[in-house]
Amino acid sequence: MAPRANWKGFLRLSLVTCPVALYPATSDTEKVSFNQINRKTGHRIKYLKVDAETGDEVTSEDIVKGYKVDTDTYIEVTKDELDEIALDSTHTIDIDEFVPKTDIDNRYLIRPYYLVPDGKVGHDAYAVIRETIRSMDKVAIGRVVLTNREHIIALEPLESGLMGTLLRYPYEVRSETEYFDEIQDVKLTKDMLDLAKHIVEKKSGAFEPELFEDHYETALIDLINKKRSGVPIAAKSTPKGGGNVINLMDALKKSLASEKEAVPAAKVANETVKGKKPKKRVAGQREMLLPISGKGGKDAAGREAAPKKADKPVRATTRAKKAG
Repeated sequence: MAPRANWKGFLRLSLVTCPVALYPATSDTEKVSFNQINRKTGHRIKYLKVDAETGDEVTSEDIVKGYKVDTDTYIEVTKDELDEIALDSTHTIDIDEFVPKTDIDNRYLIRPYYLVPDGKVGHDAYAVIRETIRSMDKVAIGRVVLTNREHIIALEPLESGLMGTLLRYPYEVRSETEYFDEIQDVKLTKDMLDLAKHIVEKKSGAFEPELFEDHYETALIDLINKKRSGVPIAAKSTPKGGGNVINLMDALKKSLASEKEAVPAAKVANETVKGKKPKKRVAGQREMLLPISGKGGKDAAGREAAPKKADKPVRATTRAKKAG
């Protein structure tokens, strides 16, 4: 099933308008998540909304927003009052200006979205806006309201569509000055920089995100599979620390030597995948989770699993919501 749109409205460039829908370009739903449970009963923990002073539970219809002005003083703001100050960008993304992409500081980037035509009409206007942005080699800056707040959004062509990236406001970006002021001005020798450059050259390659592996997620899946299959969990030995680096030059030389030794293995791996189309990513990491048992299958320990009709495999589309 296709994901639900986070927002629907219109994209407008001057008098050119088309209906569009905004979809999140990233997702965390495939990651393994946990619920909080009562160790004694195995039941899930439930959180209640209670009055901080009386301890009584408060129903949803009695909960309103309040801005804290003093220790015990709040200014109540109702939904109707918030709706009254709603902005035009609630239903329309107006393109205000075009800027070079290189002008956008990476610290201002929040998250990406896909902006697509909504319905069968407006595709021609959408294409005009998309190709205009593409031909100018710039990024379109507009405004959109999500979760009652107005955001700045940067639009750029992505294949046949548009990608929109939410941007932070200046007050949300901290200045680097207070963090970098005390960094010492160290004088480096040419030999040190040359050795470091050699290490970088040995580690250089193409950006291939399909080769990235979430090692912690894989370890979580392995742990869950072992526990479901009754496999004992062995305590992991604590690795010994490498000690303090005393001589930077020696450390660089040792690093370069270790990288040279690693080159043959890396070269074989690269040649194996070179020229081949990368495998399509599976629907989700959680598909690696094993069923408790299955017909003709084996458990995590490699034992033959007896078939049970009542047992069902864990589906990647089923996500346990986090408690609270």
